[in-house]
Amino acid sequence: MGAAGAGIDAVAGERRQLINVAYRLLGSLAEAEDAVQEAYARWYALPRTRRDEILSPGGWLTTVTGRICLDVLGSARARRERYVGAWLPDPLPDRAEWGLVSEGGDPADQMVLDESVAMALLVVLESMTPAERVAFVLHDVFRYPFAEIAGTLGRTPAACKQLAASARRRVRDAPGPAAVAGDGRAEAVRRVKQAWERKDIAALVDLLDPAAVMTADGGGLVGTVLRPIEGGARIAQYMVAIADRAPGLELLERSVNGAPGLVARRGGTVMTVASFEVDGDGLITRIWAVRNPEKLRPWLRDG
Repeated sequence: MGAAGAGIDAVAGERRQLINVAYRLLGSLAEAEDAVQEAYARWYALPRTRRDEILSPGGWLTTVTGRICLDVLGSARARRERYVGAWLPDPLPDRAEWGLVSEGGDPADQMVLDESVAMALLVVLESMTPAERVAFVLHDVFRYPFAEIAGTLGRTPAACKQLAASARRRVRDAPGPAAVAGDGRAEAVRRVKQAWERKDIAALVDLLDPAAVMTADGGGLVGTVLRPIEGGARIAQYMVAIADRAPGLELLERSVNGAPGLVARRGGTVMTVASFEVDGDGLITRIWAVRNPEKLRPWLRDG
């Protein structure tokens, strides 16, 4: 009985790792949780004798979760085509900032916030084929060997290695942020917050790269621009127009996907979560603003 209980605890203890893998593969907390739940359902559906034969339950669960995510990614392109406006990955809160960390409940509480969940990288991952994304995430992020990844993708280890290399080139070729220290990023975001609060278009223009791009995700559920806004001046004007239309908007400096970001709150409700890309000169080059309330559920308990 004790051994069986220990085995159950060990299997249950894999959930955090699986949620982290699935989120990086899918960019959606809800879909990640569904994939992990399905993997556990398949595990417990196995005959007891079959489960006892599996030497690494964690490896088995990772393989199955990866396969489920691969199927989800395969259908995601069609779903994204029907999505209203731009689709962005779910923004992740740092629950510790709000003093609301719970044990095992919300998948957001399970997330490890590191460079592999940076919004810029997640957006690049969206441009990959499903197989490239799985190979890259499992190998380059989580260091699984290609022999194990082959079981997930149903390909040879050599083919998986080529997929990861192709994905790596996509990451390398994508416009990336300069190496900016955390304090520099935080200061750039703070200045944007202050200028936005003052509705100071000129100050915002000075803080934005002239070729900056802002992408907003409302999912058709709230009002927002449907296409990216290009150009620092146009972005600044749009930001001030938002402030004019939303009296009482409160801006908070908060970690978003492990990096300095802003949370816009009105009447105690989180309305927008914005993440930023900052260049070596401290200018904002990209803004990703998530307004879809379905993607903001982990933030709605905050404050």
